[in-house]
Amino acid sequence: MMTLDSFTTYCLDKKGVESCFPFDDRTLVFKVMGKMFALTSLEGYDKKTDTFTPAFQSVNLKCDPERAEELRATYEAVQPGYHMSKKHWNTVYMDGSFDNEEFLEWVDHSYVLVVKSLTKKLKEELEGME
Repeated sequence: MMTLDSFTTYCLDKKGVESCFPFDDRTLVFKVMGKMFALTSLEGYDKKTDTFTPAFQSVNLKCDPERAEELRATYEAVQPGYHMSKKHWNTVYMDGSFDNEEFLEWVDHSYVLVVKSLTKKLKEELEGME
């Protein structure tokens, strides 16, 4: 099963990616050339204790609208993006119902979609990075 550390490493190993906390100190965001392609909460809410605890429960990923619908129909763990555009974002619940290869392909898809939407100048800058 994917861990927060392995997910973070995978995202940060991509060209032009940085991590930040633009919303609060619990939501880790990954951006390529300043554009968001993935985010996750570093805490999960425990209803029994009414507290937040360290957790890696879900990831929001950008997705082509048609593919988003297909993934939602195929995987119960893939839902419309929580607090995001339901058309262009999925929330993936890390429940173990899919394998790491599939998940990493979804991360790659999100990254590629965002890279495709970059301006020509930003694409050239990204291409020039090592």
